[in-house]
Amino acid sequence: MEKQKQPLSFFEKYLTIFVLLCMAIGVMVGRFIPAVPEFLNTFEVYNVNIPIGILIWVMIYPMMLKIDFTSIKNVGKKPKGLYLTWVVNWLIKPFTMFLIASLFFLVIFKTVIPLNLANDYLAGAIILGAAPCTAMVFVWSSLTKGNPAYTLVQVATNDLIILILFVPIVGLLLGVGGIAVPWGTLFLSVVLFVVIPLVAASLTRYYLIKKKGLEFYNDVFIPKFSKFTISGLLLTLVLIFSLQSDLIIENPLHILLISIPLIIQTLLIFFIGYGGAKVLKLEHDVAAPAGMIGASNFFELAVAVAVALFPLNPGVALATIVGVLVEVPVMLVLVKIANKTKKWFKEAN
Repeated sequence: MEKQKQPLSFFEKYLTIFVLLCMAIGVMVGRFIPAVPEFLNTFEVYNVNIPIGILIWVMIYPMMLKIDFTSIKNVGKKPKGLYLTWVVNWLIKPFTMFLIASLFFLVIFKTVIPLNLANDYLAGAIILGAAPCTAMVFVWSSLTKGNPAYTLVQVATNDLIILILFVPIVGLLLGVGGIAVPWGTLFLSVVLFVVIPLVAASLTRYYLIKKKGLEFYNDVFIPKFSKFTISGLLLTLVLIFSLQSDLIIENPLHILLISIPLIIQTLLIFFIGYGGAKVLKLEHDVAAPAGMIGASNFFELAVAVAVALFPLNPGVALATIVGVLVEVPVMLVLVKIANKTKKWFKEAN
């Protein structure tokens, strides 16, 4: 069994503030030093921006290092929590995100957001909604005293499901929303930003544990690499915001408007998962992570796919980045709710 994850680090706790700072820095770079984003745009291969792609690997690889796929052998133990997670993440969450985002962007905000941007924001929300949390759920689980081994199994199985269902679900919902689906780029994005780092991390994990032992891997190697995730994320956001500076300067209110359906979706999915755990009579240390994993998002993957799929539509990536902006404060509120309602659930065996 792996050790319980540590509570929020300094950067994780103040992630929203750092995202805002990156937004400001990126916008200023794009506005006053336009040669920088113009230069970065010259490094593209099949619509994939190479500098951003490298930074995304820097973000995702350290998170994949934490996944122990040997834990899947324990899937048969207390399976109801896993079934609940799978149903919420893959049969409910992507479709409620599509419905809520469509309602707000295409109907409620119709007179405020131009149709072309509304479709971009909808596409970003769809991509975000089809990417359940992979890394930060370990933090939310630890803050609610969740079962670390069970949380690990939930994350590991969802990572495998992402490989199978992410592309068809995103493609389906983009098509339903009337948005052209670049299928080739969508498949390429999953290969680049899920398959390759997942395989690389699994091989790294296997060889290091074999050579140095599990204690060295968890206590020495993982902490060193964890710092790269935040650094990669912040640098990626600076680059993306520099490329989107005109859009943000021209539509500053849109940041707030995008956040509204994303927050509503986060709250809805948490209470569906958490309430479902109550109905299924699960222990609190399983119920809380089950609610958190669907409510939180694998925003690193969402940002990567948005940039790769729609390089000429900055609004798509902007919608996924707003997801980063609102995630930490909203999830901390849900952590408090989960801790205060612990008495509603039976104690762990």
